[in-house]
Amino acid sequence: MRYSLLDLAPVPEGTDIPHALKNSAELARHAERLGYHRYWLAEHHNMPGIASAATAVLIGHIASQTSTIRVGAGGIMLPNHAPYMVAEAFGTLASLYGDRIDLGLGRAPGTDMATARALRRGLSQQDSFPQDVIDLIGFLSPEDPEARVRAFPGQGTNVPVWILGSSLYGAQLAAHLGLPYAFASHFAPSALADALDVYRRSFKPSVFLSKPHAMMAINVFAANSDTEGVRLRTTMQLAFARLRRGMPGKLPAPVDDITAHLDPVTLENVNAALHVSAVGGPDTVRARLAEIIARYQPDEVILTGQIHDHRARMRSFEIAAGILRDF
Repeated sequence: MRYSLLDLAPVPEGTDIPHALKNSAELARHAERLGYHRYWLAEHHNMPGIASAATAVLIGHIASQTSTIRVGAGGIMLPNHAPYMVAEAFGTLASLYGDRIDLGLGRAPGTDMATARALRRGLSQQDSFPQDVIDLIGFLSPEDPEARVRAFPGQGTNVPVWILGSSLYGAQLAAHLGLPYAFASHFAPSALADALDVYRRSFKPSVFLSKPHAMMAINVFAANSDTEGVRLRTTMQLAFARLRRGMPGKLPAPVDDITAHLDPVTLENVNAALHVSAVGGPDTVRARLAEIIARYQPDEVILTGQIHDHRARMRSFEIAAGILRDF
């Protein structure tokens, strides 16, 4: 099974954005050595703890720092962008780095509504996502001399397009278009089983895929012991709780006792959202990953994990790679 890595270029408390971007480049090189298949970056805006807002720019930097791993977007939030400009950006990346670039597309804005309005001057309530996806694929497809509007760079690069989602909507669209599908189970797992079922049952073979290909996201907080892994996870629990309260900030340091920082209801809600996680020492993480994969039967997994200490994050993905090589 292929295993990949999703990075949000986290900015830990006590550091800054240049530090975070340097860490992402180092992590990407580390992931390549460890056998990770893809290194994806996600578009988020107005979040002090995430440095991957200019996703295409950062993809180019990461691709320049690596040589074999696929690098892409997990994803580009398409409602924020004109499909034509996305095609030009990713056509440029493909022209620079060849067949190593992926383009995952999301339907959400990746931010709050005030920031969405700043991103999209003249915000429309109309959902044009399906047509925007089709238009974007057309701009990346083989050259059509009859087309009045063509993307240069872009046309003929055939950058692989994925549909991202956390509900049945994305599953249905990916199945209808015959595209690969990635589910955001690392923070919104409730519809995971239903979405995978809909995608697989409804899939229509296409020029892109002859059969469905589904990837699911899994949080991993792996360490030398269960106690250490549980402590690493508290960073993401705190960050997620703050985001839910409308108070995003830099990535908080871990704490010894999460119950001293989050009330029982908040903690229960956070843990439900982060349910698809493997936490602990190597044996515990191995057992949990095996359980998740056996249950959902993904074609591929993509791992993530917001960990405050960069070295601990590097070690967590190293442990996970050692486990997944055997799957």
